[in-house]
Amino acid sequence: MAALLRRWSPAALGPRRRGCGSRPGGPERARRRRLLPLSRLFQPLNLQAGSEAGAAGGEPSCRSHRLMLLGGLIHPASPGCYSLAPPAVRAVEKLVKAMDEEMQAVAGQKVDVPSLSSAELWRASGRWEGMGPELFRLADRHGRAYCLGPTHEEAVTELVAAQSNLSYKQLPLRLYQVTRKFRDEPKPRFGLLRSREFYMKDMYTFDASEEAARQTYELVCGAYRSLFDRLGLPFVRVQAATGSIGGTVSHEFQLPADIGEDRLVLCPTGHFAANVETLNGEQTSCPTCGEKLTKTRGIEVGHTFYLGTKYSSVFNAVFYSADNKPQLAEMGCYGLGVTRILAASIEVLSTEDSIRWPSLIAPYQLCLIPPKRGSKEEEEGAALLERVYDELAEALPHLDGDSVLDDRTQLTIGKRLKDANKLGYPYVVVAGKRVCEDPPVFEVWDQNAGQVLFLTKEGVIELLSKVRVP
Repeated sequence: MAALLRRWSPAALGPRRRGCGSRPGGPERARRRRLLPLSRLFQPLNLQAGSEAGAAGGEPSCRSHRLMLLGGLIHPASPGCYSLAPPAVRAVEKLVKAMDEEMQAVAGQKVDVPSLSSAELWRASGRWEGMGPELFRLADRHGRAYCLGPTHEEAVTELVAAQSNLSYKQLPLRLYQVTRKFRDEPKPRFGLLRSREFYMKDMYTFDASEEAARQTYELVCGAYRSLFDRLGLPFVRVQAATGSIGGTVSHEFQLPADIGEDRLVLCPTGHFAANVETLNGEQTSCPTCGEKLTKTRGIEVGHTFYLGTKYSSVFNAVFYSADNKPQLAEMGCYGLGVTRILAASIEVLSTEDSIRWPSLIAPYQLCLIPPKRGSKEEEEGAALLERVYDELAEALPHLDGDSVLDDRTQLTIGKRLKDANKLGYPYVVVAGKRVCEDPPVFEVWDQNAGQVLFLTKEGVIELLSKVRVP
């Protein structure tokens, strides 16, 4: 055990000089030291606290808020603003990578526009006044007015409009970003589900005709479906109001949940779904098949809009047609709440006391639990666990930087396993009493399948070979 922990100690994790005394395979072994000891992970756990911890700062609580606080994933900084601990940042980065893949699959190009946006742009679109008190406004030392962008239709349209020689041959143009957004919520609540500062993926598209723009609309909606399918989230797309963003067509991607703030009606056969706020009066049956509509509540995690020329006409975002005539671009905009998806996925997948992640974005895929210090299986179990990890890192290099070692060997295996279950590692490999058998057997918790397996070293490697990360 001592050798195992020395190998993954803080000193061993640092740079290592190579010389005549270095062991064969040194670079490979150094690479495998990306396994992180839990004692070195900044994740201020509060797993023993009562449910009142979920109401930190006096905010109402929900399952995801409570679990993220107790699990040390977030820390309240001020009302509606949270610091993200390293595991939460890893989950966000994985989610953004998956979004990048889906956006680039539909020819999206990534940009980054300032969060600080000139009031002149917002006055031109009419939203400086129209957004009301939810818009964070400020002035610089020269008295010029700005806002902290909750969305960026004006900024991106102005960016495209500045390209005075845009040709129809360059369309469709699909620009997206993942940035911090700001909204002065009157009552921020539910942790990351309704906060004042949040991450959002927003895409703005420019097409040569309404027909092309509507094709783009369905294409991007398809990319959203693909993302939620990959995450394993039970989403529904519903008709929605266009609100302050505007346009003529709008849909929301919703995760049904009891604490959801949106009221939804759904056709049981899938022909119709809408946010109640879009309906004129009470609608009880499906307009397509006549079936009785069911009611539920949902958490909005994505929103799409067909804008037409609402913004391109204001900022003169034109392209030159085949006969060299200037023509207004037809636009759409598409948003995904990054931090909201993170919290919403925990809300709908978890139990009351244990986090369950979409496997794709779990901060770490694998947790290794060595024997308790002083146990009869300590030395043999630790050596076998090291061998398993070495072979895993060799065969499955993507798991090398995606695994943690619970080196709190002063605690029982049961206590560490309980913590691992609460934190939601998709896979937990335990070197328990059965590692002394011939052949040695490991206890493997497969959280995705909800089962406990007893596997040899070869079985562990075969099982984990199915793990895929973005």
